[in-house]
Amino acid sequence: MSAMTRGNRSGHSICWPLPPSGLDRRSFLQITGVAPLLSAAGHATTLIAQQPNAGSAASGLDWPVLRRYRGRQLARIAMPVGGIGTGTVSLCGNGSLRHWEIMNRPAKGFTPSTANVEPFFALWIRDGTRTSLRVLEGPLADDEFEASHGSRAPNANLPRFPDCEFLASYPFGAVQLRDPDLPVEVLLEAFNPLVPADEEASGLPIAVFTVYLRNLLDRPFRASVVFTLPNFIGEDGSGRVVSSVGQRRNRNSYRESGPLRGIFMEGEGLDPNDEAWGTIAFAVAGVPDTSYRTAWLEARWGGELLDFWDDLAADGHLDNRLQQKQEAPLASLCAQVELPGGTLQKLTFLLGWHFPNRYSWSVAEAKRTVEDRIGNYYATLYRDAWHVLETTWSRLEDLRRRTVRFLQTFCSSDYPRPLQEAALFNLSTLRTQTAFRTPDGRFFGWEGCSDHTGCCRGSCTHVWNYEQATAFVFGRLALSMREVEFAYATDEQGLMSFRVGLPLERRAREFRRAAADGQMGCIVKMYRDWQLSGDSELLQRLWPKIRKALEFCWIPGGWDGDRDGVMEGVQHNTMDVEYLGPNPEIGFWYLAALRAAERMAEFVGDRPFAQLCRDLFERGSRWIDEHLFNGEYYVQDVRPVLDKTQVAEFLLVGMGPAALDKPDYQLGEGCLVDQLVGQLLAHICDLGYLARPEHILQAYRSILKYNRRSAFWAHFNPLRTYAADDERGLLVAAYPKHRPQFPFPYYAEVWTGLEYAAAAGMIYEGLVDEAVDVVRDARARHDGRRRNPFDEAECGHHYARAMSSWALLVAFSGFHYSAVEKRLQFAPRPGTWFWSSGYSWGTCTIRLLEATAEVTVEVIEGRLAVESFRLRGFGEERLPAGTVWPAGTKTQLQIARS
Repeated sequence: MSAMTRGNRSGHSICWPLPPSGLDRRSFLQITGVAPLLSAAGHATTLIAQQPNAGSAASGLDWPVLRRYRGRQLARIAMPVGGIGTGTVSLCGNGSLRHWEIMNRPAKGFTPSTANVEPFFALWIRDGTRTSLRVLEGPLADDEFEASHGSRAPNANLPRFPDCEFLASYPFGAVQLRDPDLPVEVLLEAFNPLVPADEEASGLPIAVFTVYLRNLLDRPFRASVVFTLPNFIGEDGSGRVVSSVGQRRNRNSYRESGPLRGIFMEGEGLDPNDEAWGTIAFAVAGVPDTSYRTAWLEARWGGELLDFWDDLAADGHLDNRLQQKQEAPLASLCAQVELPGGTLQKLTFLLGWHFPNRYSWSVAEAKRTVEDRIGNYYATLYRDAWHVLETTWSRLEDLRRRTVRFLQTFCSSDYPRPLQEAALFNLSTLRTQTAFRTPDGRFFGWEGCSDHTGCCRGSCTHVWNYEQATAFVFGRLALSMREVEFAYATDEQGLMSFRVGLPLERRAREFRRAAADGQMGCIVKMYRDWQLSGDSELLQRLWPKIRKALEFCWIPGGWDGDRDGVMEGVQHNTMDVEYLGPNPEIGFWYLAALRAAERMAEFVGDRPFAQLCRDLFERGSRWIDEHLFNGEYYVQDVRPVLDKTQVAEFLLVGMGPAALDKPDYQLGEGCLVDQLVGQLLAHICDLGYLARPEHILQAYRSILKYNRRSAFWAHFNPLRTYAADDERGLLVAAYPKHRPQFPFPYYAEVWTGLEYAAAAGMIYEGLVDEAVDVVRDARARHDGRRRNPFDEAECGHHYARAMSSWALLVAFSGFHYSAVEKRLQFAPRPGTWFWSSGYSWGTCTIRLLEATAEVTVEVIEGRLAVESFRLRGFGEERLPAGTVWPAGTKTQLQIARS
């Protein structure tokens, strides 16, 4: 069979069969089954681009699909849709809308309900005399059928589509629905704008839903799409009793504004200081033929739903009902269009929210007062939820264009697919209740989320140490964390509270406990973020506290009390225990901090301190290689503490060994998966090797040899389970030689955040294929069947550490940018590589020849000041002083091999 070829966005080709003579192309493609809305290759097609009246959706989806899910893979999918620090609602694998987490706290499993009616989109079609009604959802998951009174799944009682597929490329998700009995193919798409280096565009309290309707017939028919939502203001999903000043009585009203027609929801009787006090709004844009209900009939025994369904079925329009005694009245919005034969149309619905009352994580809920209210940044930008819709709609087209451009650029780059998926999908954590911004714009984060509360407060330094996404995608947010850590959380002695309190002015340092790895990591990250931002003024301002934070290591009874470049003291760390004696995890963090502090000290003119840091680094590096490397990997030298009074105050958190003279919960001779995380950050920051390169390489090989499991059938784990049965993964620690009676508690677990950090380190050491396999195994555990692809849990859902996955891209491309030295660097790896500095983003295309390399750097958004371009280990080109590449610039370079 002959064929024609068309290029897709990934640079590959999609091959379409040519029709036999006498058969038009459209009919042939339908007969052969190769004409769905999206191609089997996973990218949007232009099959229907020439069809009339399809508007801007004529080509179907305009974004590349990174991953497709079907069948059992749909069961656990719940993609969070919302902005940075705003909360989210999740689009699930079958198209249902669950996990409504928009009221300042997590709400896993919460779907608001009134009269047993949950939120849904529904489709009405009238083709001649035939009327069809379906909720825009696919089949229920296998475990949602059985319960004491029948299925408890939201909308299980409504007719639905038998065929469903979920298409994902975060922040876009789409549910493709088919029913052989219907003359239409439907796709429900959800997204919230996500633009690297623009935290404002990426922080909108909105979910944008677009319903694509494709008429499969050669004749027209009418169709209506309806969105229904209970007014659940005051019900945040936690089950708590909401504060009120009277009887809670919510109300809905119809509004119009320009092309928007929709419903505004507010609450009467709620305490205006309560977390769940606020407003919700939803609207359809640009559809003249709309109808609505601000309330449903108050009835019994399912009469509310029956009345609604019959009303819609009659003519595809809704007749309003008067609100009576409902405390949480249902509202529905209906948009009707005519679909000419063979066309595709889209209807865009916007859902916005505004809940201003976030409270401090430093105060128990029962003891909170209005003084503990810290608020939300996004809420300062809008009057209410309707204002959110109005201001967003006016620029939505541009926001979508920029988001799609980001995805097209990202997905068409040449990173291995598992790395792209791990990096991109974990960006969703920034939008969940794990993270938030206070009204001054500063960025904070829990470690993760329990079902109804944040889990482990305080932007915990030893957890947020690992994630690299914030710095490289939203640099200003990362820099605000550094300011908080040093300007607020660090005292005059240099003790950094590793959990910062809120409000900052009253509670920043109240925790008064220090984590060795967290504090050293913050010094390294300060160097990283200074380099990426070029904000030398901030460095100068924070330098006294940065220096104090390092000098804290040397206080009597401290981590390195004898000031020899080796941490021998009591070291609280991310394993939630105190290590006693030198160990690789914190030892390498310390070495990286010394190197970073040396560089910063040199810049600010503190040369004696820079020299001290250099001397300690050299001594410590030699010592670790000589005493902790056992020939295969780095181990801990456990040193009991015989006199507890010799331990500096604030180093014992109370979660470690019960007896310091006979310490349990140590690493000992274990092979730790993140023993080299400090070396990883040193590579990311271009600080060089912290120990002998051959030892670093061998340690990674040992991690692959000892920590990797091809199955977990025979694996014993005394605590939490993140990998089981036939899954594959890297253990937190393995004990090939000797295991202490009671090692640190998490040793037998599997954490994706540590797996990604280890894999990124492997890439730097040339173990590329092995690293890709590690990432592939981690993502296979989150393929929708058993776990949500958008929720990598550790101590809570949407765990911050898993955003270490962004380091995979930095390592693979070798990207390093210094706004201070105006130097841009990549590894000499042929291909096209997406890059992001946190303040700008674009691509770098590298073509290696025998004696030269042809390089093209494109800046898509932001600007880069570049006076030196380097291919590491290959060659360098100097550019004129003052060279700046603005957005839209493509620069071609010829790099000679040196």
